[in-house]
Amino acid sequence: MREADKEEGQRMPTTLLHVIASPGGKASHSTAAAAELLAAYRERNPTHQVRTVNVWDLAMPEFDATMIAAKFAVLRTQDASDAQKAQWARAVAISRAFNEADRFVFSLPMWNYGVPYRLKHYIDIVTLPGQNWAWSRAEGYQPLLRDKRAVLVYSSAGDFSAEAAALPGAYADFQKPFMRQWLRFTGVDVVGEVDVAPTLTDLQRLARVKESAAEQARRMATLL
Repeated sequence: MREADKEEGQRMPTTLLHVIASPGGKASHSTAAAAELLAAYRERNPTHQVRTVNVWDLAMPEFDATMIAAKFAVLRTQDASDAQKAQWARAVAISRAFNEADRFVFSLPMWNYGVPYRLKHYIDIVTLPGQNWAWSRAEGYQPLLRDKRAVLVYSSAGDFSAEAAALPGAYADFQKPFMRQWLRFTGVDVVGEVDVAPTLTDLQRLARVKESAAEQARRMATLL
């Protein structure tokens, strides 16, 4: 729900959605750092609602040939079957649950220089025409979400800082650019990022990395 809609009639409480993309549970570095942010956020905003979606627990329809056929049958106002309408409605329900949030926190590890496949699946389900983006011949692609902010909490085994990226032989980071581009496409502003990295290191350095990330995460609560 957009902020303008909340001003009409009874005002709904601001909602923050935490999207967990790590299957690691309590051992997850990104989830732990996000927990620090959320604790600080709740302290600053006791009346706000905080919801959590764990993409590893969420039942999501496959975005396969059947879903694509349902999508075009419904959107092009063809004679969509009841089965196709029901299939498309499942994706729309997940998309709308995402769109209704006002603030977002994503916590995600780097997998093979990108994002976990279950997060990509969630993004493919959530990102729907008419729900959070539109296209026209005159204007091209247009985001539909407004007045929404996100903080991204990353983790990675390696060091993908700007300094490390400048070294000879450095590997490309597809995790962060992908998330920024996708959220921009829907209209969500990325107002802050926390990077828990490198996690593949000695215990003393890892402890410093985690503490620094926790401190950064707590500060990020002021930006949401």
